[in-house]
Amino acid sequence: MEQGRQAAPTVQPGDPRYAVLTSGINQRWQAAPGRIRLPRTTAETVAAVQDAVDADARLSVRSGGHCFEDFVFHPGVEALLDMSAMNTVVYDEEHSAFSVGPGARLLDVYEALFLGWGVTVPGGVCATVGAGGHVAGGGYGLLSRSLGLVVDHLYGVEVVVVDAAGRARAVVATREDSGALGDLWWAHTGGGGGSLGVVTRYFFRSRTARGPAPVDALPKPPAEVLVSAVALPWDRLTPKGFAGLLGAYGAWHEEHIAPGSPESALGSLLMLNHRANGTVGMLTQVDATVPDAQKLLDGYLDRIADAAGVRPQPVHSPVGEFGPMPELLRPKRLPWLTAARYIGTNTPVLNDPTLRGKHKSAYARTALTEEQLHTVHTHLTRVRPGERPNPQLMLVAMSYGGEIAATAPAGTAVAQRDSAYKLLYQAFWTDPEDDAANVARVRELYRDVYADTGGVPVPGPRADGAYINYPDADLSDPGHNVSGVPWTTLYFKDNYPRLQRAKAQWDPGDRFRHAQSIGLPS
Repeated sequence: MEQGRQAAPTVQPGDPRYAVLTSGINQRWQAAPGRIRLPRTTAETVAAVQDAVDADARLSVRSGGHCFEDFVFHPGVEALLDMSAMNTVVYDEEHSAFSVGPGARLLDVYEALFLGWGVTVPGGVCATVGAGGHVAGGGYGLLSRSLGLVVDHLYGVEVVVVDAAGRARAVVATREDSGALGDLWWAHTGGGGGSLGVVTRYFFRSRTARGPAPVDALPKPPAEVLVSAVALPWDRLTPKGFAGLLGAYGAWHEEHIAPGSPESALGSLLMLNHRANGTVGMLTQVDATVPDAQKLLDGYLDRIADAAGVRPQPVHSPVGEFGPMPELLRPKRLPWLTAARYIGTNTPVLNDPTLRGKHKSAYARTALTEEQLHTVHTHLTRVRPGERPNPQLMLVAMSYGGEIAATAPAGTAVAQRDSAYKLLYQAFWTDPEDDAANVARVRELYRDVYADTGGVPVPGPRADGAYINYPDADLSDPGHNVSGVPWTTLYFKDNYPRLQRAKAQWDPGDRFRHAQSIGLPS
């Protein structure tokens, strides 16, 4: 360490903090770096990155620890930067934008923005996800159909990069920049984390913002929302009813994909656990301030329930990643932040310190075909001889479309702008001995749903690739992806060449890399 250079707190093997900092939410992935740095400032981040470069140490970066794959925690990590101490949310007058640290967790961001200024960003529902990775991959949530993606409000980014000479420095790039700086900003609007440098500040200001007042810089969330949670018992769901349930969900979103429609006020998660769970469930939120909000919600719920042929029940037991929510069988009118707190913290599955998981994703443009619906039902009801079914094997469908579709595919690095909803195929478990069986279950479900396109959701009339924030290393494996379509196309489509250009400009030495980081141009 050079004299005068600021030093971040350091944790090394033997320190009682070490074990907590070398794994994330998915306990399948562990790292054993020689040191962990916890920078508190941009200067300390620059110094920590420079130290790793000088030592030629393989560097990895963590914000919230929610990465599903081993992008952060893998055997090759020699130096780890944990950004959790950089978690402030303040208004930055220099940029007339809100500054959010990469270590800020989503619920903390919502609380700070709303309680301080009455504004928000349309991020995810999980309270403990870190802003660092969430924003870099695009970011979306229950407000996205009315407000767009998180990155649709990203004005700028401060990032520590390393040049060809091995010199670390902090750079600020905004959407007003062109050339190399413009590419750096753009790459952080959906290119994923861990590829170009270390984000130290995100700056948020909507394109439509006018004037310097903080209260006008970002959208205001609804004053109140209607929140509903219903369960549908598996023992009352026939194969036809199951297909009707998931099919109606897809069809509704396909019909209401356009931005600006009244239906953009509604966002919903359909959680289809394995039959061993006992129930499937659906969580829905509607902006209560729009005209006929209750009518919109009732019509949506009735359509889904009628298609399933099952009367909704209270959510008395866990479903998806959520705990019981019986009080929401009759929709409740709640202040928006109260609802965000309730939904974001009611996730007992994710609080399990022994949690292990496997995850795959797909963008859906249309309702699934009859054959695909049958395939999903088969896998979620299958119990092989001698097998112990996992109630936490699931398919989760999540609202998309609406205002998201108002931005062109090349406007940000998120190319999937005309999809109606997303699908998350996943399983959770706790015993390492169950790894192989559960990973196989998720792989088989995904492979069979997309059997007609090589086992993956190839962009086309019905599907539109996969979501980088639900990463899946199998997409890079020709043993699992037999489509001939590269993983880079599945995630980024035609936007990948520009991401590679940014990589060449800002990380020419490939210092920031993981299993699916942006590659240098060949």
